[in-house]
Amino acid sequence: MDRNPAGQIPVIGDGTGIAPPDTIYPEELQLALRNRGMPLEALQYPITPTGLHYLFVHFDIPFIDTRRWRLNVGGFVGNPITLSLNELRDRPSITLPVTMECAGNGSALLTPRPTGQPWMLEGIGTSQWTGTPLAGLLEETRVREGAVEVLFTGIDHGVQGGKIQYYQRSLSIEDATRPEVILAYEMNGEPLQPQHGYPLRLIVPGWYGMTCVKWLESIQIITTPFNGNRMTGNSRSNRAKDGPGEPVTRIRVRALIVPPGIPDSMTRSRLVTTGLIQLTGRAWAGELDVARVEVSTGGGESWEEAELGERVSAYGWHPWSHPWHAAPGKHVIRVRATDSQGNLQPSTQPDTYQGSGNNMVQCIEVTVE
Repeated sequence: MDRNPAGQIPVIGDGTGIAPPDTIYPEELQLALRNRGMPLEALQYPITPTGLHYLFVHFDIPFIDTRRWRLNVGGFVGNPITLSLNELRDRPSITLPVTMECAGNGSALLTPRPTGQPWMLEGIGTSQWTGTPLAGLLEETRVREGAVEVLFTGIDHGVQGGKIQYYQRSLSIEDATRPEVILAYEMNGEPLQPQHGYPLRLIVPGWYGMTCVKWLESIQIITTPFNGNRMTGNSRSNRAKDGPGEPVTRIRVRALIVPPGIPDSMTRSRLVTTGLIQLTGRAWAGELDVARVEVSTGGGESWEEAELGERVSAYGWHPWSHPWHAAPGKHVIRVRATDSQGNLQPSTQPDTYQGSGNNMVQCIEVTVE
């Protein structure tokens, strides 16, 4: 059912998707109150506590009665399957720590700023996900020759792109059958919380969080590529408003700092005591590994290599640390990472209209006394 974005269904601002300087819309504040980021001091945890993991809900959190809920797996297959939650739990399972990041992480720091959920740098978290591998389930359905994609549909739905639609994403057959892709029913050893997709969600390690469909109820094998709203729009890194852009899929390399010292309660600016300080943080690169983390305490003019710790899993983040002799005055601390293919975080803003997949270098201003 269509809706007129400029009529019955209002849009944020003037509909361009870009906010004027120094403007925060009430709708964005509403989104920020419904969703949440991981406080960056929580980077100290190897596994993010569930209550601190970032959260982004596009529509409403559905209420689901698992006595009636079923997962339907069908489409272009020889053997359609319908499973209850208990039947899914009885299947072979794996537990995998996965670092998950929102594709819009850092978008609120861009100029011009794209409208929407106003992420600073908190759209991140690492949890242990438990579930059954998707590949085994697809094998049982006997996917037919000529299938090209797997379409995942969640129960949550609403208006987006001027239309009423369900949250849907697709993966190629090759990507969907990777052994680490799982249908997860537990997060950090407990059943999924309602806001995190109870009773079942898709987990695609190494891909941005929008791929990990929550409140999953349907998996359909399809013969043509799916071009729904969640595969286009702000799910692509467009260089212009109407440009085709590139699909936002795999997480790009990024490093973040645990904010040093103590904060001002309102501005969150940092106050640090003079002397030797151990700067710490986390770095990740999705499907790739992190090769190097570097720190600059002099405004980005020079960089020193940090010590990189052991990764929590093949799809999780690394800890890093670096000593800093803090002298009195004001300083800007920067951190950047390079992945195993040589991709380095950019120091300047990437050329993207909507900010998706932005991994610009983090900067923290501190005052040393």
